[in-house]
Amino acid sequence: MKITKLVVLFNYQKIVLGFIVSVLLCALSFWINSTPVILILRILSALIIINIFASLLASYILYDHSDLYELKKLKGIVDWNKTENAILVHASFDPLSKRLEEKYPDLNLTVCDIFENRHEQEKGIETSKKVFPPNPKEIKIKPDHLPFENQSHDVILAITALHEILDHDQRVLFFKEAKRILKDDGVIIVSEQFRDLTNFLFFNIGAFHFLSKKQWTKSISEAGLEIIENKKITPFANMLTLKK
Repeated sequence: MKITKLVVLFNYQKIVLGFIVSVLLCALSFWINSTPVILILRILSALIIINIFASLLASYILYDHSDLYELKKLKGIVDWNKTENAILVHASFDPLSKRLEEKYPDLNLTVCDIFENRHEQEKGIETSKKVFPPNPKEIKIKPDHLPFENQSHDVILAITALHEILDHDQRVLFFKEAKRILKDDGVIIVSEQFRDLTNFLFFNIGAFHFLSKKQWTKSISEAGLEIIENKKITPFANMLTLKK
C-alpha cells in the first residue's frame, strides 16, 4: 500500500475537491423540483465518487499489486546475474534501485533522475523521498544527453518515467542516446501507462498525463529502435522491450 498512499498524497487536493463537488451536487438536487434534473445531479454526484474510488483501486493494482516494480516478467529477457552495467531511469520517484542493488550486489547500476520533470514541483515529493530515499549514487540527466560511453550498457530500465519527457523531439533524442550507449545485444525496457480507453475509464482526464501507443511507437521508431515485445503488466500498464 506504500505507493498507493503516496498517490493519495499527491492527489489529495483533487480528491477533496471531487468529494466537495459530489456533496454539493447531491445537496442541490434536494432544492430542485424537476425530476429529470434531480436524477442528473444525483447520477453525476455518484459518478464522481465512483471515479475517485476506481482510480485509487486502479493505482493499488498497478503500483502495489502488480509486476511493475517486481520485474518478474523480465525473466527470459534480462538475466540480472549476467548483467554487468545497467541504468535505471526515473522521474524523482525511485522505489526500485535499492531493491535491485540488494538482490544483485554485483550489478553495476547507475540511477538517473530526469532533470526538471513535473514531479519536482509537486508538494508531496519530499514525503515520497522520505518513504523511498534517493539513491546516494543518483545523477541528474537531460533527455538529449546521457553521460555514458558508446555501447557501454547491457540494460536500460525506465519505469513510469519517460512520459515526463513532454516534447516529442526530446523523447526521440533520449531514445537515440539510449541506442548509442546500448550494447549490440542489450535491451531497453520501458514500462508505462498508455493513454487508452482503460486508463480513461479509471483515471478520467488523468489519462492525458500519459502518451498513446502511437506516440510511443513514433518516438521509438524515429530513434532507430525496434519494439520486439509489447507485454501487458496490468490492464493499466504495458512493458515495451526495445532493441537496436
